[in-house]
Amino acid sequence: MRRSCVAPPIDYIMLRIKTPKSLRANRELEKRAPKLVENGKKTLILHGTKTSNVLNDVLTEIYHLKKDNSVKYSRRNDNIRPFESGGETSLEFYSLKTDCSLFVFGSHSKKRPDNLVIGRTYDHHIYDLVGVENFKSMKSCSYDKKIAPLIGSKPFFAFIGEGFENVEELKHLKEVLLDLFRGQVVSSLNLAGLDRVYVCTAVSSNKVLFTHCALRLKKSGTTVPRVELVEVGPSMDFVVRRHRLPDESLKKEAMKIAPELIRKKEKNVSKDAIEGKIGKIYVPDQQVGNASLPFTPKGVKRVRREAKAKGEDNKQWEKKQKQHDDVSA
Repeated sequence: MRRSCVAPPIDYIMLRIKTPKSLRANRELEKRAPKLVENGKKTLILHGTKTSNVLNDVLTEIYHLKKDNSVKYSRRNDNIRPFESGGETSLEFYSLKTDCSLFVFGSHSKKRPDNLVIGRTYDHHIYDLVGVENFKSMKSCSYDKKIAPLIGSKPFFAFIGEGFENVEELKHLKEVLLDLFRGQVVSSLNLAGLDRVYVCTAVSSNKVLFTHCALRLKKSGTTVPRVELVEVGPSMDFVVRRHRLPDESLKKEAMKIAPELIRKKEKNVSKDAIEGKIGKIYVPDQQVGNASLPFTPKGVKRVRREAKAKGEDNKQWEKKQKQHDDVSA
């Protein structure tokens, strides 16, 4: 006897929620759940359908700079086209799979040679995109290997040029570069551990020279050492070809701050760069005349005279009032 196979209703399929079946899966979901203080942002590095040797070196060296918090895929991805509709589905899937909120995608074509796309995601959806020429690898830089920056160290950033304040594309590129290379957000730093600096120079409205330098501290005759910059690579020129800003609704949702993290405003407290924290204290008017004394003085001549004068005045006023009443009657 054949059994009839009946498909479940569509509403039931949409409402059904898969729950983790093991403790390990539950722990992984808890790690990816929203937190008041988020973890450091991880970077996903991907190859497009076709990449050149220069682009392969760029992606490899970006991976070495962020080796402690990045994931690199070496296979070609034919379905990923970040600036085209429908070409972002696979990218969002890989972002969800690896729990990465930043991505670097390399592709090469006749129309856009050595094309590098740097972008961010929010809730594993594409947030914004910035699309990049010239490249100088770490191997081509000659320097003392003792001053090479350590993996995971916090960098300085130097943005030179008015374009980072006036041009919308460069302001956007500045935000993406800060998110890409700053690493874990910390509350305090050891100055001895600062060993690198990223120098970004705006040459024109769509071109930025990106240089990675190591910090060398030398004697200066004072307590403050003299600082020298040594180029260690990678260095490249960013040419903004295409860029896409996030939707206003998505941007508004991404910029929300949890109520627990909002600091309450302190009344009558201000901060000064020189004097530090300044507070205002308001003292109410002190009514000394009405203040209660520990004892009541008695037998003082002045008080007796005042009381007697006051009593005589009251008696005279009562007599006048009585006489006036008799006359009127």
